[in-house]
Amino acid sequence: MHACVSDESGGSETVIDTKTDRRVATIPLGGEVGNTQYDPASGHIFVNVQTRGELVEIDPRTERIINRVALPGCAGNHGLLIDAPNRRAFIACEDNATLVWFDMSTRRVVKEWSIGSEPDVLAIDPEKHLLYVAAESGIVSMLSDGPTVVRIAQGYLAPAAHTVTVDPATHLVYFPLENIDGAPVLRILRPVHQAR
Repeated sequence: MHACVSDESGGSETVIDTKTDRRVATIPLGGEVGNTQYDPASGHIFVNVQTRGELVEIDPRTERIINRVALPGCAGNHGLLIDAPNRRAFIACEDNATLVWFDMSTRRVVKEWSIGSEPDVLAIDPEKHLLYVAAESGIVSMLSDGPTVVRIAQGYLAPAAHTVTVDPATHLVYFPLENIDGAPVLRILRPVHQAR
């Protein structure tokens, strides 16, 4: 089994053999690299190349790039979350404070939303059908993750609240914060909205 790690400033994707903990390949991507995700439906790896405005598709069997897709409306595509059951991805564009919905079947951008500046990490609660986008600016956006995606709420949480994860069993949303009054803090939120 292999793990893929993005090297943001090195402009490459590193492939590591998880049994030996050794690098087995380095794939040059030609620009600053954002987040990487595996798509179980296609069996491919998808990587944001943020300085080129592209989503790159890699075949992990050959460790080669098989497709580069331009992301119109998205500047600085950094955050990436693949919603495999619904054959779509959500991409956070940090340079123009935009979230895009990318159709994994057609390889096209379907829709875009303005969100908090410098969006970074995304998380989905699959049972509640809620999508969260955390931004370096501290603004958190919540969208419904149903057949149609709608922004439900958006607001300031804390300085640099750019990391988010969801516990799918409890539906609690976790925001680890580096510095609140000189100390690290973990904020845990329970959403009150019921998505449809």
